[in-house]
Amino acid sequence: MTAKRWIALGIAAALFFVSIGVNAATALITMDFEEAFSGGQSTGLPEEIIEGGNGSERIAVLDLNGTIQDTGEQTGLFAGAEYNHSHFMEQLNQIKDDSTIKGIVMSVNTPGGGVVESAQIHDKLLEIQEAGKTIYVSMGAQATSGGYYVAAPADKIFASKETMTGSLGVIMQSINFAGLAERYGIDFVTVTSGEFKDMLSPTEEVDDRDLEIVQSMLDDSYDGFVEVIANGREMPEDRVREIADGRIYNGIQALELDLIDEYGYEEDVIAGIKEDLDLPNAEVINYTMGSDWGSLFTYQTQKIFGGMEGQVLSDLMNKVGGPRPMYLYTD
Repeated sequence: MTAKRWIALGIAAALFFVSIGVNAATALITMDFEEAFSGGQSTGLPEEIIEGGNGSERIAVLDLNGTIQDTGEQTGLFAGAEYNHSHFMEQLNQIKDDSTIKGIVMSVNTPGGGVVESAQIHDKLLEIQEAGKTIYVSMGAQATSGGYYVAAPADKIFASKETMTGSLGVIMQSINFAGLAERYGIDFVTVTSGEFKDMLSPTEEVDDRDLEIVQSMLDDSYDGFVEVIANGREMPEDRVREIADGRIYNGIQALELDLIDEYGYEEDVIAGIKEDLDLPNAEVINYTMGSDWGSLFTYQTQKIFGGMEGQVLSDLMNKVGGPRPMYLYTD
C-alpha cells in the first residue's frame, strides 16, 4: 500500500471517529440534563415524540426488528444494532406501568426466533391487555413464525398485501459432519454421564431414539403455538392446525385465512388505533436506548452503520451453542 493510501485511510478513520464524537456530543447536549445527572437513579427509558398531542393520552410505537433471540447483555461497538431482547422487554414493562399509554402499535419485521423469548413477549402483551391497553400490530415485510406468535394476541393485525407471514410451527436444526470426519480420518472422543447426554451430536450419526425425543419436544411447542393462535384469533383449534403446517403466506392469503384483520402500513395503523380509541389528539411516542455513555455511543453507531454490521455479528452469535427449538422461518 502506498503512502498516499495510508494517509487517505488515516483521514477516513479520523473523520469516522470525529463523526461519532459530534453525534454523541449533540445528543448529550439535547438530552434532558436533569435525567442524565440524577445521581444514577433511573427515571425510565428515554422517549421520542413522533407526533405531538395530548401527553395524558398517548400511543406507544414499538419496533420489533430482527431475530427474536436473547443473546445476553451485548456491549461494544455494534451492541443492540438489531433486536435487543432485554431492551424490548423493558419497553413492554414501562408501557404496562405507564397510565398515560392507552394503546400500542407494535411494528413487526422478523423471521421469528426463540421459543422462550417469543413466549415472554406474548405473555407480557397479555398482561398489558389485562391492564386495559389496546394493542395493534403492523406487519412489515416479514412477520413469520415467532413474529406471528407475538402478534397473535393483538386486538387487530395489519399487513400489506406483500407481507410474508405464516411459517407457523417449530423447527430445530443441527449440523452433522460425522461423514466428513470419517472421510478424513478424524476421531472424536466423547465421555458422557448418560446415554442421551450427547444426542444430536454433530460428530456421530443421528440415532432414531434421539429424533423421537426431539420430536416430542417440538410437538409440545407446536401445541402451544396452536393454542396461542386459537386464543388470539378466536379460531377453532382444528382450523389452526390446518393452516399451521409450516408454509408461508402473503398478506392476501393471510387475510383470507383470518390471520390478519386489515391491509395497512404503520401510518395507517397509528391512524386506525387513534380513531378506534377515539383519541384523535393522542401523542405518539417511541422509546430510545438509555442515556448512559455506553448506550449513547451504541445508538449513534447504529445510526451511522444502519445496523448491517451488527446484524452480521448477531447472526454469527446465534449459531453458537447447540440446537434448540425455534419459532423461526429459515430459507
